[in-house]
Amino acid sequence: MKRLSGALLGVVALVLTIAVAGATAGGRTVSDLGSAGPTVDATSAIVQLNGDPLSTYVKTKPAPGKKIDFSSNTTKSYRAQLSALRNDFKQWLKANAPAAKVTGEFDISLNAVAVQLNGTNLGTIASAPMVKTAQYEGIYHPLDNNDPDLALIHAIDAWSQVGGPANAGAGVKVGIIDTGIDQTHPCFDPAGYSYPPGFPKGTTSLTTAKVIVAKVFNNQANRFHYTPEAIQEHGTHVSGTVACNLDTPAVVAGVTIPYGVSGVAPRAWLGNYNVFPGQDDNARSEDILNALDAAYEDGMDVINMSLGGNAHGVQDLLTNAVDDLDQAGMVSAVAAGNSGPGHFTVESPGSAARALTAGAMTVGHFVAAPITVGGNTFAGVSGDFATVPSTLTAPLGVVLSSGALSTACSPLSGGSLTGKIALISRGACTFSTKIRNAEAAGAVATIVVNNVAGDATAMGQDGTPNQPTKPAYMVALAAKAALMAADGQATTISATLQYFTSPNSNIMAGFSSQGPTDVDFRVKPDVVAPGVNVLSSIPGNRWAFFQGTSMATPHLAGSAAVVIGAHPTWSAAAVRSAIVNTADQGVLLNSNGTTVATDPNLIGAGRDNLLSAVTARVGLDPVSLSFGAVPSGSGQSKIGTIALTTLSGASATSVTIGSSTGTGVSYSAALSGNTITIGMSAAQGASGGDHQATLRVFSGATEIAHAVVYTLIK
Repeated sequence: MKRLSGALLGVVALVLTIAVAGATAGGRTVSDLGSAGPTVDATSAIVQLNGDPLSTYVKTKPAPGKKIDFSSNTTKSYRAQLSALRNDFKQWLKANAPAAKVTGEFDISLNAVAVQLNGTNLGTIASAPMVKTAQYEGIYHPLDNNDPDLALIHAIDAWSQVGGPANAGAGVKVGIIDTGIDQTHPCFDPAGYSYPPGFPKGTTSLTTAKVIVAKVFNNQANRFHYTPEAIQEHGTHVSGTVACNLDTPAVVAGVTIPYGVSGVAPRAWLGNYNVFPGQDDNARSEDILNALDAAYEDGMDVINMSLGGNAHGVQDLLTNAVDDLDQAGMVSAVAAGNSGPGHFTVESPGSAARALTAGAMTVGHFVAAPITVGGNTFAGVSGDFATVPSTLTAPLGVVLSSGALSTACSPLSGGSLTGKIALISRGACTFSTKIRNAEAAGAVATIVVNNVAGDATAMGQDGTPNQPTKPAYMVALAAKAALMAADGQATTISATLQYFTSPNSNIMAGFSSQGPTDVDFRVKPDVVAPGVNVLSSIPGNRWAFFQGTSMATPHLAGSAAVVIGAHPTWSAAAVRSAIVNTADQGVLLNSNGTTVATDPNLIGAGRDNLLSAVTARVGLDPVSLSFGAVPSGSGQSKIGTIALTTLSGASATSVTIGSSTGTGVSYSAALSGNTITIGMSAAQGASGGDHQATLRVFSGATEIAHAVVYTLIK
């Protein structure tokens, strides 16, 4: 996974990893078996001060569906109080920790400051009487890797409910906290748009009537003369998925895409909040907090954060900021992370309780080189490795190890592949290693067979010296048997690429991070969206297929924009619930591509269905309910509640809850007024692991919402 360092306590990544290995981040591929970057910056800290921020203070917290009134005397007065508290802390630093310096101040999402420690012990900072908590700054990375996407999430159907695509997201502002937006890309042609009142903001030379904000957040911005300009690809790609103009023509590697690309909310405005300027692929907590607060104060309705890093439990200040801003009326769509497979891999700030957290699934389309052998044609995807300059025909050389297709992680017999196109398997070592070994044995090209279900994905180099120079391609696992049977036959790799479609949609990406969260064991992600082979814009009037939970996240941000455009008075919690609690169930497959995925810590509530979200009848808060971890021998019973809000149409009349998975845990559910009460009973000796059930909400005989209820028996 390609990662960019980010904000508070975690690694922000443009989510882009693949199943068990390679991925593409920010337009570049990432090799198998890559290592993660650092997770904290021990030279700086985010220091939370006593007292609520504006977003949660009782006198400044906005009513549901409203925003903070920054012009009110009450808000101004409380801001002055918080400013005075920060000044008191600065004076304390001068007297008790003179080397430490305040580098950032926050009062919207958190009442906090950023501090450059300059050798000062974190415990010293935490001992100040006005300090609530102090944490090292997290390091975040971008999480990488459109219009089959829209069909999968029923976006086009949803547009018909809001007056057509010309109204999808109209009047809604979506902030992109990322690597910047190339405002000159045809996706963001400003023709037909006008600035909303008070805009543009920031570096106006990088804004248009479509991209209405351009700001940079980096504590080295002045030193390195950073601007909000989109140098890296990731932010422009994410932005296109959110709000690319309707039916924009696209060409990938010389191949004309046979449809016009559209964002999920094609008429939304975009804000560029660049926390990864230039070639900097690390953002610290204060950069992201500054961007969050600026986006809120600028009036953004939705924020997209396709980034993630190590989670730090309920005291993770970046997740606290996301939760606070949600309560103040701004939806935050956040990537779950690319650290899967496996439970407890969800990253920060996607682990936030009130984040709209995205898991990633496949989309069955891509551009690839046709590979023909024995009358069959297969799609070959290259990535960072060389491709054939002209059509190549040579015998296929199948490399075996103990009768199975070899991963070629060890040197091969010298000359064994001379003049042949090698066929080997993905897995066990980096792409660079296995392709280099095939090349050293004389191969004129290499075909790597994927080891997980779904389509082939772009292969990345591992950064070591002496990278392979011969052409190399990946093909899908489904091609394995036919290719192995064609050993020795003439095989042709075409230099002319083609656009391919496949039935391989709705397969969960192996890299997609999973819950539950640490400490409080909540279900994450909340919902799944397209995140593998997502086509969108990149700088310079170019287009690319990326993959990662970074690519799934803007589908949710765009969905939120469409819902807000249709229902501007709904609270942020109601918007999130409309998306999560109406998601499609029973359509997602496990990464083997055959069995239906049912684990809520992999798929959340299911696949995003924008049509259902726009027409949602009720809102649930929280969107899922966890009873946390229960010791196996304790025999505990607990009660939890979910607040229910009628959003449109007839109200809820009844609820049911299904049987729990596993043995020894049972659930009950009852509706009384606007409260759903859930009972959980765990018998002594209940089976260890996950115990989940589905709560269903009805209006008469019609199901109008569903939610996951979860308990972990330890």
